Amino acid sequence: MVTVPAGPFVQGSDTVDKEGLAREFGGRRPWYLDEHPRRRVELPTFRIDRTEVSEADYQKFVAAIPYPPPPHWKDETPTPDHPDLPVTRVSWMDAQNFCHWRSARLPTEAEWEKAARGAAGWVYPWGNDFDPKRANTGQLGSLAPAGHFAESVSPYGALDMAGNVWEWTASWYLPYPGNTTPFDDYGHRYKVVRGGSHGGQGHYRLEELTSRASYRFYLDPREKQPDVGFRCVQRLGNDGQPVDDAEIALHQ
Repeated sequence: MVTVPAGPFVQGSDTVDKEGLAREFGGRRPWYLDEHPRRRVELPTFRIDRTEVSEADYQKFVAAIPYPPPPHWKDETPTPDHPDLPVTRVSWMDAQNFCHWRSARLPTEAEWEKAARGAAGWVYPWGNDFDPKRANTGQLGSLAPAGHFAESVSPYGALDMAGNVWEWTASWYLPYPGNTTPFDDYGHRYKVVRGGSHGGQGHYRLEELTSRASYRFYLDPREKQPDVGFRCVQRLGNDGQPVDDAEIALHQ
């Protein structure tokens, strides 16, 4: 894990889709609105996995519990074909159960975003300009090993927080405080996923959009998608030791 120190960071954005790109690409609502308003958020110290949880990591969990393996693993002996790849086809609860097994939990949206963009509020983990060579956003056409893109490193040392796989968070898809735009999808039905994926959006501008650290996407927590994985966090107390706050994921 890497440590994210206590303090403020910039969450969300005030960007406006002045070009009407959502309409151009078939979107049913303007881009960026669910990221409004850009605001200052204070968080205590926490640690977050440096990379996405790999299939090898998840295999240890499956064997120790035992726990049902992802559906694409071999049935008789649940063994991943590619242990260095991020584990995928896991539901929100699968991911949360793994984190609990590790005495951790899924990150809240705010924790994930701070770890990705730093206190200065960069647009991407590496800065404010999109660079597809720094992340697996579609150019490979497949998953890359967890932590493969060293140039994707965030200000706190986390890798692949743009591209490769979407990542489950603890948070429900709800409007930010001060956001009055009514969206039918808000509520305690969908969990937020962050970071974009390797799937490629079919166009450079879409990859540029979904790889942004403030971009919000959401899924039914029961879904098990081939491009959705996760990483875990631990809050730290004043003594520098992990704090047992696993229940926070149920109330976000």
